[in-house]
Amino acid sequence: MKSESDFRLSCPIPIEEYPRVLLAHGGGGRLMGRLIEKIFLAAFRDSELDRRHDSAVLPWDRGRIALTTDSYVVHPLFFPGGDIGSLAVHGTVNDLAMSGARPLYLTAGYILEEGLPMETLWRAARSMGDAARASGVRVVAGDTKVVERGKGDGIFINTAGVGFLETDRLIGPESIRAGDAVLLSGDVGRHGMAILAVREGLEFESAITSDSAPVADPVLALLREGIDVRCLRDLTRGGLASALNEIAVSSSLGIRIDESLVPVREDVDAACAILGLDPLYVANEGRFIAFVCEAEADRTLAILRSYPVSAGACRIGETIGETPGVVSLRSRIGATRILDLLSGEQLPRIC
Repeated sequence: MKSESDFRLSCPIPIEEYPRVLLAHGGGGRLMGRLIEKIFLAAFRDSELDRRHDSAVLPWDRGRIALTTDSYVVHPLFFPGGDIGSLAVHGTVNDLAMSGARPLYLTAGYILEEGLPMETLWRAARSMGDAARASGVRVVAGDTKVVERGKGDGIFINTAGVGFLETDRLIGPESIRAGDAVLLSGDVGRHGMAILAVREGLEFESAITSDSAPVADPVLALLREGIDVRCLRDLTRGGLASALNEIAVSSSLGIRIDESLVPVREDVDAACAILGLDPLYVANEGRFIAFVCEAEADRTLAILRSYPVSAGACRIGETIGETPGVVSLRSRIGATRILDLLSGEQLPRIC
């Protein structure tokens, strides 16, 4: 007689190992993590990649440099609070800052779709140049490719960034210790909701603008003031929740946060509620989290609040030795739940 297991359905491909690339593989969630681990880390095999930080930290005869690369495929190209040109600069310099580096140089690779209006290209390029100058970096190399009509989406931009490390500390998940304070530089969810509102033609009572901005100045101020910064991470794809999960896994520590301490603007919160979205998973382009030792939390917040881009800085939780790799959230009603990774991304094509 056949057992129950003989009748059990089975799939030849594990549920998360899809035979083809999906949009969700680029969303900053669980599928993207699996893609990086199973394809890229396995193929390239390098200790810097294994750190899974925003930038690689490399030796140089005069110290250390940080190197990063990123690609920008946002749709629409122009949105309240920014555009693909300024976004490419802010995203790249912020990745460098997360390693404690002063951003210095960028490259700009443009992939253009046939039929793109020259005026649109000029607006994006001019905005990128203005943002670079405002961020104190130089665009020193570039490339241009044109693809056939219908094979692109107007403009894609690829960047690389180089910065000089302002500290001898190793800033990354491996430096976090149990009992560290988790600080957030400001309100979350604005960038993703600003993109969605324009893309879908949604109208809210107040206009939601992206938080896209460079964050190197407050980060470098922390280092100048001697703050023992353990780890930094900017909150792009997958938002606050995904960043916390990535760090919890990499640091082999648990992270506990309080939902009532996470600032979300009223208009963003209302828009998310209407659309069934969780603002903790919505992307940002001018926000970061900082892990610092408990004794320096208040001084760190005072420094961050002295800069406009991080004036809303606050403490949202702490790291714990129990439950390694798990992020727990205390809700506004007092219940505790696991804040897990999404399989994909709530909002595709936002950065």
